[in-house]
Amino acid sequence: MKSKSDLGFWKLWNLSFGFFGVQIAYALQSSQVSRIFSTIGADPHDLSYFWILPPLMGLIVQPIVGAASDRTWNRFGRRLPYLLIGALVAIVVMCFLPNSGSLGLGVSQAIIFGLVMLMFLDTSINMAMQPFKMLVGDFVNERQKGLAYSIQSFLCNSGSVVGYIAPIVLALFLSNTAPAGEVPPTVTWAFYIGAAVLLLCVVYTFAKVKEMPPAQYAEYHGISEQPKDTPKEKENILKLLVKAPKVFWTVGLVQFFCWAAFLYMWTYSTDAIAGHSYNAPSEQLISGVTIDGKSYSDKYIFNGQRPVIQNGHLAIAGFYVDGEWAEPNTVVLDGDTIIKDKEVVRNAEGVAKTAIAATGRTTIGTAGQTVQIDGYPALPLADKLESVSELALVTPGTSLTLAHIAKNNGNTGEYILEQTSTMPSVDSPESIVLNYSTVLNAASKQYQNAGDWNGVLLAIQSIAAVLWAVVLAQFRRRKLGYSLSLLIGAIGFISVYFIKDAAVLSVSYALMGCAWAAMLAMPFTILTNALSGSHIGTYLGLFNCTICVPQIIAALCGGLILHCFPAAENGAPQTVCMLLVSGILLLIGSVAVWNIKETFGSQKVTANDEINAMSQAETETSANV
Repeated sequence: MKSKSDLGFWKLWNLSFGFFGVQIAYALQSSQVSRIFSTIGADPHDLSYFWILPPLMGLIVQPIVGAASDRTWNRFGRRLPYLLIGALVAIVVMCFLPNSGSLGLGVSQAIIFGLVMLMFLDTSINMAMQPFKMLVGDFVNERQKGLAYSIQSFLCNSGSVVGYIAPIVLALFLSNTAPAGEVPPTVTWAFYIGAAVLLLCVVYTFAKVKEMPPAQYAEYHGISEQPKDTPKEKENILKLLVKAPKVFWTVGLVQFFCWAAFLYMWTYSTDAIAGHSYNAPSEQLISGVTIDGKSYSDKYIFNGQRPVIQNGHLAIAGFYVDGEWAEPNTVVLDGDTIIKDKEVVRNAEGVAKTAIAATGRTTIGTAGQTVQIDGYPALPLADKLESVSELALVTPGTSLTLAHIAKNNGNTGEYILEQTSTMPSVDSPESIVLNYSTVLNAASKQYQNAGDWNGVLLAIQSIAAVLWAVVLAQFRRRKLGYSLSLLIGAIGFISVYFIKDAAVLSVSYALMGCAWAAMLAMPFTILTNALSGSHIGTYLGLFNCTICVPQIIAALCGGLILHCFPAAENGAPQTVCMLLVSGILLLIGSVAVWNIKETFGSQKVTANDEINAMSQAETETSANV
């Protein structure tokens, strides 16, 4: 078997450059898709279930692409055809996904359309991402794989930074608002620009990378040519998995702890920062109702066309103004608008300006105050102003309607209800038991500031990962660099629990970036060094399951783990504890690294060889940068 010669820096760069465009698409998906679904009208409590799809699609697609690419030979190459297919699908989907709410579809149809687009987007990104990992295994020798995957990590994190900040930068030139149900131009154009960059990266890769023909590939990967009359051995994925080298499983164990840790960070970091560092206020939301011992959890309950519960809040039926009944759209008390469009107005902190009792009347204004109804002249109250909820007006024997989605039709004033069911008739309003849950007030100024700052922190994490990837390539002992990186990341996660200053959290996220850089580079370096032969692509595809499976398991277990921690002082879930869990998982992962026994599929690399390779890589980098 021939040994692969060392490659110059720019050849290593070209093998992975397309990863930059792919990662922009991935960063836009991870940071903006929830926003898109929320804008369309999806219930925020359903978003976590949508996010099981990306790792699930990766679990299915990547092994298939890996196995198929091992058996592919055509004029475009071996791995590149899958890059082309995946990238082209991703480009098309990136143009459609942000427009899901602008196609004239109903809420349910728009959500389903967006969900299908998300499935295609993640599938195509996985398909486009996989060839770059395989190209390194195909072209790069064992001595340079650490450098090659570090370059790939650098490009990956650079793309992430661009994807994360694109909407914020575009807000300097475009509107960040849009009509109800539609995505702002900043997000839409971020996807368009990301699609254009991905296209350019694919064109560049095809222009610069020429794959080995079959005979040459066989010489460099120890594949013996069988006589034509000899039947080819057929190996299915399960058999290959059984025959996988031990390093496949030991590195996979480390992967489990790492990817579970980062899934919890992506899921809970905004809430954690909002509650822990920004002291965002909490609020009680109606999470459902109980009638005759049976609970119903949908957020919308209607009595005919009159909402009783809207998105976790009691709906207003009307007001008694000095004893006279009125059903206004807008109420202004002492010059302050407290009711607008029949909904309670919230102040800058996200706190409701008036309370609504479930049953009976609630006094919200007293004699001497002025009240203005629907723009008519303000009049002083002689007695008092009282609010009445719709729930208080439900009559015995009424059957309420449960709706999963409700949208106000502004043209007629009627509601469009979707995914509805009829509840049993009620004896009286008092027979309905309201089920409350306490959460952070997402409408509060503190929460929104935390959300903005979380995006900055993620960019800091990616920049730190870019810088650490350069340092990581200089480690002579891979396991030491791998374990140390995870340990540093664990310290970053754990420190969030003890740091309340939002600015200082940038240090914590920078430390997390060290772990992220190692997660992207080290596992594939160690694994591809242990592989040789005709099934490298299949094994790399299977190895991606060690990324997908932990995220699926973590997503399913996250709520159960969060329930194990006591609520914060304001009654909201203490989500910052989930970042503490992430830190503990990374600590375990850093220890598990030392269980890895590195092997080499084609040749044994000595310590001196690695030192010489590192020195040569440094020389080439200095000469070419």
